[in-house]
Amino acid sequence: MKDHPALPALEQPGAGVVLPAQLAQQAADAVRELLAEAAAANTTRSYATALRYWAGWYAARYGIELTLPVPEAAVLQFVVDHVVRRNADGELTWELPPAVDAALVDAGLKAKPGPWTLSTVRHRVAVLSTAHRLKQQPNPCEQPAIRTVLSRAARASVKRGERPRKKTAITLAELEAMLATCDDSLEGLRDRALLCFGFASGGRRRSEIAAADLRDLRRIGDKGYIYRLEHSKTQQAGVTASSTPDKPVLDRAALALEDWLEASGITEGAIFRRLWKHRVGPALSPAAVGEIVQRRAHLAGLEGDFGGHSLRSGFVTEASRQGVSLPAIMQLTEHRAVSSVVGYFQAGGATGNPAARLLEDN
Repeated sequence: MKDHPALPALEQPGAGVVLPAQLAQQAADAVRELLAEAAAANTTRSYATALRYWAGWYAARYGIELTLPVPEAAVLQFVVDHVVRRNADGELTWELPPAVDAALVDAGLKAKPGPWTLSTVRHRVAVLSTAHRLKQQPNPCEQPAIRTVLSRAARASVKRGERPRKKTAITLAELEAMLATCDDSLEGLRDRALLCFGFASGGRRRSEIAAADLRDLRRIGDKGYIYRLEHSKTQQAGVTASSTPDKPVLDRAALALEDWLEASGITEGAIFRRLWKHRVGPALSPAAVGEIVQRRAHLAGLEGDFGGHSLRSGFVTEASRQGVSLPAIMQLTEHRAVSSVVGYFQAGGATGNPAARLLEDN
């Protein structure tokens, strides 16, 4: 590894941490420059959070303001400060000084003391990398040393038996149980329509469900609806997907949606809304969509870690179980990489894999 210029270290780490109020304008200005006009609101918030943390951590660690380009040595320090590893004594450790950790928590930049998951560190490094690219600055995050450290950290976590946490898939059996908890009240009709729409139209993300608008929904005779997905994650990435933005909402899903629209009286705007004492309010947030999924799973007595993404994971898992071709699945989900789709085929569907029954009698 090449030598890097020394960075100053504070005698009292954490003393120079910048408070969120002081960082807010800096982060807002940076986000406006970094993100395209069409970027989703949750993407903007995610980037803003990452940039605020980088600024706070840098000030606390080195006592100076964060400017681009960030030295490669500082990015390496960021990684080892936040990623847990096993030391020579076999103990788990990380490098973030307790005083800096406490200062970041007190400033509201960090939820709790301790190391992060590797996925969180990768996300923060990726945001910094994007900042350098769009500002046309030399990018330390793309240097071999950074890539190597993150790669080795991933291998080490696997050796320790750690795996990325995934939401429990809502396959057809779980979905039926959740739908059974939905009565004919306004809330029940909404939740039934939301669950059916999210599952049947291709395993929609919670942000896509929250953004669903009546202007993008059209009736197709007595078969159901076509929903035109105008703002997907794939489209935001600037990649032309091989699939069509038209997503079918048919059969039971169409009936559930029709019942909700009729009962709610919605004729324009957001399809899925908040309810205030049986009155229809504004659009649901992505977080509220996830909470509805969690609540219905709980009411159904299901065990697992459920959330908004469970519908997406469950759609792919169920489609795979029923022998739907991979291109057909990807056409609805808008996945670009086969490896991403295969990742959703969770352990719950392993016994349904025909390759597991090669020893059965014919």
